[in-house]
Amino acid sequence: MVKIRLGTRGSPLALRQAEQAAAALWAREPDLEIDIVVIRTTGDRITDRRLADIGGKGMFAKEIETALAQGQIDAAVHSMKDLETALPEGFVLAAMLVREDPRDGLAGGAQTLADLPPGARVGTASLRRQAQMMAQRPDLAPMLIRGNVGTRLERVRTGEFDATFLAMAGLARLGLAKDAVPIAPEEMLPAAGQGAIGLECRAQDSALRERLAAIDHKPTSRCVTAERTLLAVLDGSCRTPIAAYACLRNGELLLRGRLLTPDGTEMREVCRAGSPGDASAIGREAGEVLRADAPPGVLEE
Repeated sequence: MVKIRLGTRGSPLALRQAEQAAAALWAREPDLEIDIVVIRTTGDRITDRRLADIGGKGMFAKEIETALAQGQIDAAVHSMKDLETALPEGFVLAAMLVREDPRDGLAGGAQTLADLPPGARVGTASLRRQAQMMAQRPDLAPMLIRGNVGTRLERVRTGEFDATFLAMAGLARLGLAKDAVPIAPEEMLPAAGQGAIGLECRAQDSALRERLAAIDHKPTSRCVTAERTLLAVLDGSCRTPIAAYACLRNGELLLRGRLLTPDGTEMREVCRAGSPGDASAIGREAGEVLRADAPPGVLEE
């Protein structure tokens, strides 16, 4: 019997995503033996600082990729928005599952950003969300919030914050979609890869790569590839407010990207469309347009 060890973070959402990956594999091969291996990451251990201050979003993947390199697991399950655009040498992104709702959600009772009272305390650790919020409501007070979904919701319920942003995909997977109101992409463009689950494995594991490729959802892979290519062109980090979202419509791949200053006072936007098979080229062109028109200093570390 074939056994596959899936590595994941230990949060309720990460475990749910690993379970979805296992279910997709079992749907094709019911006799597979699959173990879910929990790995605690630096991003999970340190929750009182922004990711940018502890090494970036890669802090959610570093230890998992180390376990993969050392043979402790066979594949890693990631939230695509938390995965660096450049994978370590010898690793491949073998599959993505069907994407969940990619939108951001607003938790706290308000139906829209416009409904929040002046000076409302909004918890977020994302400069992308903060910049887009401040572009519309410079009177609001962004405050750092970290932790898993349940922790963030509880801190809003107890009045520590007036509102917070959460990915609708994560809420849906946890059965908590009713706890936030979706924000239209036009108002709050998502992070590259938001709502998508990716499976990473060693490039040399050809049999496993073939198994994972069989559960790859092509529409999701193509859209996320366009988004991540845009991000890579901009060399985007947690210190750079960048948003990117692609979808398929009438046989075309439509990509929208945004680059902002952290305070939201300046924003650049690009829209590109083309064949889904040209996802990388579309993302590259969009990223180059944004890079050429970037506000002074915004892409400098």
